[in-house]
Order: sequence, then structure tokens, then C-alpha cells
Amino acid sequence: MADTSDFRNGLIIKFKNDLYTIVEFQHVKPGKGGAFVRSKLKNIRSGRVLDNTFRAGEKVDVVKVERKKYQYLFKEGESLVCMNNEDYDQINVPIELFGDGVEYLKESDGVEILFNGADIVLVDTPIFAELKVIETEPGFKGNTATGAVKPAKLETGATINVPLFIETDDILKVDTRKGNYMERIKS
Repeated sequence: MADTSDFRNGLIIKFKNDLYTIVEFQHVKPGKGGAFVRSKLKNIRSGRVLDNTFRAGEKVDVVKVERKKYQYLFKEGESLVCMNNEDYDQINVPIELFGDGVEYLKESDGVEILFNGADIVLVDTPIFAELKVIETEPGFKGNTATGAVKPAKLETGATINVPLFIETDDILKVDTRKGNYMERIKS
């Protein structure tokens, strides 16, 4: 059991019968009344962010999580099979624990799995992915309208909007959090 003086960004706590991570917090000592801590908490499962105020010194349940590096192997039904990089054990992880980043995950990509004891809490996918364009409309010379985009299908099956100069077989850097094109990778 910890209290509000132990708060730090990234700390995972049990709050309202669910797991939340502290996104940001601020200790406030008003001129009148007792001190308090304003915090922004993000629900680990749903991603919903809520603001909450704790009294200074209020007790909170800190959840001890262990991060382990795994490698994504393949999809099997409604779960993904991942292999532990240290002992080569394989586990099935439900797809919903991967979040939106699963659309940009290739076989053999590394992921971090957060465990609370034996329970899987969350899967962190890489923030950026380098993916090959397998299908897009051709770009025409002189067609350089500012900000114009076209859809491109990536090797993982995801579709994103890309600038007009992108062609089939180009390798792109993609932000997996929002599904945005970042840049074309030079060969």
C-alpha cells in the first residue's frame, strides 16, 4: 500500500476496481484547506482518460507489473501467439490486449508484455513500424498538390493515407498509435 507521495508518471494503480496508469499528476497546497493531488489517470484496458483528485497522503493500491520481451509469431483464432525471448515459451495472448497497434504488427516483431503475477495486463507494441506498401494508385508526374493524399495498403493488411509520391514496394515508417504515415525509408 502506497500513498500519493509515491506518485510518478507511468505508475500503475488499482482504482475503482480497474487498473489505471498515472499519466500526469500535480501536488497542490492551497492557501486555505488541506493539500491535494490532481491527477490524470488512463484506464489500461479501455484507454479512457479521467481526471481525479486525491487528498494528500491518501492510500492507493500500487500494482506491481513485470515487463517481459516477447516476439509475435502468428495469429491463431482470436489470439496472437508470442514467444518469450529468454526461455522460448509460447503463450496465446487475446487480440484485444494489443490495442490499435496490432494492425501494424508483422510476424517476428518484438512486443513487451506486462504481467501482474501470471495475468497479462497489457501488451506494448512498437511505436513505429517499417512496412512495405503492397498496393496503391500510381502517382503522376506533376501531381504535387500540397497536402493531397491517397490510400495505400500495407503488408500487414492495414490501409493508411500517404502522399501522392508514394509507390508500390516503397518502405514506410508508420506511427502505430494513430496509423499515420511518417516518412519513406530510403533503401
